[in-house]
Amino acid sequence: MEAHIAGFAGKHYCPRMATMNKPCYAALREHAPRKPALIFVASRRQTRLTALDLISLAAADDDFSGASWLDAEYAVDVEDAARRARDPALRHSLPFGVGVHHGGLCESDRDAVEKLFEKGAIRVLVCTATLAWGVNFPARLVIVKGTEFYDAKIGGYVDFPVTDVLQMMGRAGRPQFDDVGVACIFVHAPKKEFYKKFLYEPFPVESKLAGALHDHVMAEVCLSGSVKSVADCVTWLKWTYLYRRLRQNPSYYGVDDNSDDAVAAYLEATARSTLADLDAAGAVDVQEDDVVVPATLGRVASYYYLDHRTTRDAAVSVDAVDEALSDDS
Repeated sequence: MEAHIAGFAGKHYCPRMATMNKPCYAALREHAPRKPALIFVASRRQTRLTALDLISLAAADDDFSGASWLDAEYAVDVEDAARRARDPALRHSLPFGVGVHHGGLCESDRDAVEKLFEKGAIRVLVCTATLAWGVNFPARLVIVKGTEFYDAKIGGYVDFPVTDVLQMMGRAGRPQFDDVGVACIFVHAPKKEFYKKFLYEPFPVESKLAGALHDHVMAEVCLSGSVKSVADCVTWLKWTYLYRRLRQNPSYYGVDDNSDDAVAAYLEATARSTLADLDAAGAVDVQEDDVVVPATLGRVASYYYLDHRTTRDAAVSVDAVDEALSDDS
């Protein structure tokens, strides 16, 4: 699949979206002549504005052929659907081979547009991003017209999740429908480099060990016996993927740089804090000379794959029972 990224300057959202309409039209002419195309926009209003602007651009183009967007074989069906359409924008755009699709359409309009596009009667469909997760439409070309949407909760524009952008792009060139796919991503100029890296360079996979480190260290102390001191815990950490990523991307883990001293300080601090938490939970016993000894509760928790916090709660409960029995006696 081909992917093209274009950046557009402009501080304000609506004028920036308007400047994308002519490149949208050019992409349709270049990449999808007489082929189906999906144009994803961020709002219902943008579906209407984009569709009408595309029609205006086509009307002003002397080289444009109506057959590019409308299949003459289904002209009667399209006219009938336009006559029955309840949405004014849809009623106007359908005879030109352009459909609009969003959550505000009534069910009959939505079904009519979907059927016309699916059988190739109309070849351009301007839709909101929700369609990317819905019906499996065939398309030679996908245009993502802007990667931002208005979030009413914060009262401003925010970026689409990366997964949504990927899903939109994935609509181009579906294997069962076409052997060629083209995706054009139109973004705000400052974000162009981010999307270029996102599309052409793999994102690094970071370690998630920190979220489950206590339970792994508890198992190394209580079951395998490979960690018998704080120094052993530091050595064990150096064999993990966490250590590899620390060297490559230290700032992600809160380390200033990847120097030997900075990494060593982070590993020792992590080992000491983790063992201290396990000691407080009753899973291990950290002695004064940094020797680590397994505790019974830690052995039980590791053997049965229990969270170290369970041992802490169990220890508190047992102590409470012992105190109650002592008081009764």
